[in-house]
Amino acid sequence: APVVEELGVKVGISPVSMENAMDNIEQEIKDWNFEKIVDETTNKWNTELSKLQIETTDTVAKRIFYTALYHAFMQPIMFNDCNKEYRGTDKNIYGDPGFTNYTVFSLWDTYRAAHPLYTLVQPERVPDFVNSMLAIYEQQGRLPVWHLYGSDTNEMIGIQSVPVIADAILKNVKGFNYERAYQAMKASMMSDYKGLSYVTNLEYIPADKENESVAKGLEYAIADWGVAQVARKLGKAEDYEYFSKRALAYRNYWDKDTHFFRGKNQDGSWLTPFNPVHSTHRNDAYCEGNGWQYTWLVPHDIEGLISLFGGKEAFVSKLDSLFLVNEDLGDEASPDISGLIGQYAHGNEPGHHTVYLYSFVDQQWKTAEKVDYILSHMYSDLPDGLQGNEDCGQMSSWYVFSALGFYPVNPSDGMYVFGRPIFDKVVLKLPGDKFFEIRTNNNSAKNKYIQSIELNGQSYNKLYISHADIMAGGTLVFTMGNRPNKQFGK
Repeated sequence: APVVEELGVKVGISPVSMENAMDNIEQEIKDWNFEKIVDETTNKWNTELSKLQIETTDTVAKRIFYTALYHAFMQPIMFNDCNKEYRGTDKNIYGDPGFTNYTVFSLWDTYRAAHPLYTLVQPERVPDFVNSMLAIYEQQGRLPVWHLYGSDTNEMIGIQSVPVIADAILKNVKGFNYERAYQAMKASMMSDYKGLSYVTNLEYIPADKENESVAKGLEYAIADWGVAQVARKLGKAEDYEYFSKRALAYRNYWDKDTHFFRGKNQDGSWLTPFNPVHSTHRNDAYCEGNGWQYTWLVPHDIEGLISLFGGKEAFVSKLDSLFLVNEDLGDEASPDISGLIGQYAHGNEPGHHTVYLYSFVDQQWKTAEKVDYILSHMYSDLPDGLQGNEDCGQMSSWYVFSALGFYPVNPSDGMYVFGRPIFDKVVLKLPGDKFFEIRTNNNSAKNKYIQSIELNGQSYNKLYISHADIMAGGTLVFTMGNRPNKQFGK
């Protein structure tokens, strides 16, 4: 009979040196006890995942929820050795910077809900995320775009570390220098990165000069809004005025005749031919999307977007149509456009806030219906349980927030818009031994509509809850029913 020998292997990695890799092994895995490492790791994950404790009879939803939380927490990842040395974006080796250095920032995706989830559930990590981004700024002259293992891939569009840093400052996260962060935000948005010089000089990005012009313009406007709000907080009145104006540049892509955001040429004419359904992957005026999907990407100025339509009625009519239009996207459509309900694409990130927009036009019950459908049809506990690319936790972060009953439509303003909670009870562990409890009365599959809300025993008739109210601790109670209460939130 063959001799069976057991072979033990340890692996150490380092972005700096072979010596550091060996040191990491010696520091982190001192002995040869595999089961001990498994137990330690399991305990660490259980501690992290138990920051949100849910009660439900729906074991499938519970499994999806904790899998989603696990996915969200898998990144950003630490990118330094036990001695705190790391390799910078400029490829130089740096000593202990005084913070944990991070990488894997898939920001075009994660700024929307994953990073707001971290500010809520992992606030202790946020200062190190920001300090890592500021170090990247100093090493490459611009805040990160899509930072992967110590290198900025410059992949995707926008500079969406800007709204992430804005979010941290506006929520009063401590542990980094606000003035230093502001200067990095401002300098990055005043750079000539991917069409930004057109924003500065022309107030829109011409479609005949720059690919994906509409998508870039809308993403830059969101980031500019964040710069403006931080400028106001820091008392920079002139910058506040300037960036507030730039945050409205999304209007320059608006075609009042078709009610879509469209590519505009440098001479002011619209890019033709125009088909709001068609997509040419990474080679049209949008980015992994079409005219239908990008028409809603103004989370920082929803009232302004409604006014472009001419009012709430026209806005609702168009938003209803988004979920009904079933047309062919064309032979060269982006494969990322997936998880379709009409033209709404849940399998890609730019539309993730869209179902929550009904709440801004007095029809919150439609948000509840759409959220309910997506939670139950677009996620499962099978290996292929997502409708699109996870994109470093963003797809799952949508589920986590929405299952709790609210979502950060504007990722930086600290307001979470109500949708449809699915769990009987949730307890969120907060810093300082505080807790925020969410209870759902009359909870069932049929009772998808919010009838009323109480916050800390008081009737609460707003359509959102603030970050500050959650972090203060307390109890939020939803009472649900099987018919819309059309007076809720009015």
